Amino acid sequence: MKIAIGADHAGYELKGIITKFIEEIGYEVIDMGTGTSCSVDYPDYAEAVAKAVSEGIYERGILICGTGIGMSIVANKFKNVRAALCNDLFTAKMSRLHNDANILCMGARVIGTGLAKEIVKTWLTTNFEGDRHLKRLEKLNLIERKVID
Repeated sequence: MKIAIGADHAGYELKGIITKFIEEIGYEVIDMGTGTSCSVDYPDYAEAVAKAVSEGIYERGILICGTGIGMSIVANKFKNVRAALCNDLFTAKMSRLHNDANILCMGARVIGTGLAKEIVKTWLTTNFEGDRHLKRLEKLNLIERKVID
């Protein structure tokens, strides 16, 4: 699985740590910026990752900013994207199990490095449960089509 990752200046340092961690546990990571801790605009990086996931270029994405809120707002503007803000293990697991989230958003100013690694590991290794949740995702897709079309 190829995973796109992006961050703004607030998430830059954690992005580097998470990128290395993801590679160590056997996934390929594509870094879509930022490449600096200088102030940048988070929508630019959220757009790059979300667009790539939306278009099916990458199966999943990870976005990191100060709180994760801005990144998740931008990412969820894209068709076929289900971005989940997860700052604990339970929401990381449930976002995959019940919602088939394909973009993980985290807040670098909210969680520490150790927890971030565990969230990523949980999110990457939890499969979508399907079953009754598939019907709900189909409803979500219908809503998305109504809004976009």
